[in-house]
Amino acid sequence: MSRLAKILYSAAVYTFLYLPLAVMAVYSFNASKFSLSWKGFTFEWYGRLWNNVSLMEAAVHSLTVAAVSATLACIIGTLAAFILFQYVFPGRKVIFGTLFVMMMSPDIVIGISLLLLFLAVQFPLGFWTIMMAHVMLSVPFVATTVYSRFKGFEGEVIEAARDLGAGEYQVFRHIVLPLVAPAAIAGWLLSFTLSLDDVMISFFTTGPTYEVLPLRIYSMVRLGIKPDVNALCVVMLAITVTAVLVSRHLLKEKK
Repeated sequence: MSRLAKILYSAAVYTFLYLPLAVMAVYSFNASKFSLSWKGFTFEWYGRLWNNVSLMEAAVHSLTVAAVSATLACIIGTLAAFILFQYVFPGRKVIFGTLFVMMMSPDIVIGISLLLLFLAVQFPLGFWTIMMAHVMLSVPFVATTVYSRFKGFEGEVIEAARDLGAGEYQVFRHIVLPLVAPAAIAGWLLSFTLSLDDVMISFFTTGPTYEVLPLRIYSMVRLGIKPDVNALCVVMLAITVTAVLVSRHLLKEKK
């Protein structure tokens, strides 16, 4: 391909991917409330977000669930990656394969299966159920991210520490954690983003008294797309992009 053809092809791909987001961002500043016709530039819809009590409550719920579930998923996923990398035991490959099965499973399947489980054990739907669901969603992503970091350093470092008398806790605390900290933080940010953006699993695992922001947006869109919905989506997009950029920066290998 010629250089011009490559540029045109790249431009077409990026236009296809990001043009809808750009249109949404532009119309979030539209002064018109009930139509797509441009009536002027305004920040009014962003200001109204702060005065919407129910919307802010849903945002706090989403941030709380995302922070708690990301933290738990980061801890569980990091420990799981360390065990899978360091120890050889029966079923190790099966466990590692199930991580990818969970990552590739449709959200609707995970959501329905968790709903059936919670109903079977008569666990009330609410904060704890949606938090556990998001932890289960995020652990495979954290584990695979941290595991890839483990593959990047020599195992002889751990063996040398053990030869010098370090115990399992000391090895993990003083050697493993500093080495995988960037990947663990990136996994936390990725988990936070997955939780904040999830709709399908949240729909099946949350209760009527605990509404999260993605479901709130979904209910608002069913009545028509308005500029305040666009403004809210732009704010969520900004949070997501920031988390992804920080995650990519932490995962980038230093020269």
